[in-house]
Amino acid sequence: MGAAGSGRDETEEERADRKWGELIQEIRVAQTGVQILFGFLLTVVFTPRYAQLRDTDQTIYIVTVVLGAAATGALIGPVSMHRLVSGSRVKPQMVQWASRLTFAGLILLLATMTSSLLLILRVATHDSYVPWLVAGVVGWYLFCWFVLPVWARHHHTAALPADRDTPAR
Repeated sequence: MGAAGSGRDETEEERADRKWGELIQEIRVAQTGVQILFGFLLTVVFTPRYAQLRDTDQTIYIVTVVLGAAATGALIGPVSMHRLVSGSRVKPQMVQWASRLTFAGLILLLATMTSSLLLILRVATHDSYVPWLVAGVVGWYLFCWFVLPVWARHHHTAALPADRDTPAR
């Protein structure tokens, strides 16, 4: 008994299993990046150079660490969620909430990377072009992470019948 309009012959549980597997693969990529970045951020405060930073740069650092901690929490959250609700027959709902947490983690990762780049470039150059460089990189992140996928989804699904993975138009 396949899911109506899904284009696949799978039950709701099979579909949830497939989507969970796909989501975990996506999380692995983002999680690795955020954990490495967060680990490096945690070491900065213990360097002699940290005490020499201007107050603004120390504030940017603190905000960056908090954003990194929040991103780490959001990206690890789905794993904990899976472990705690496994076997309780709520996988379709769990996949939906885990997907939301992952999206929040990506937004927080974007903010963490942005503020990290801002801090590094401010310390490295102190030049007025730093905001422009950061804005350019943020634009690139937005294009790669959100604009291109949304465009591809719209462009390549416009002629297909709506299924349960595609929001109603």
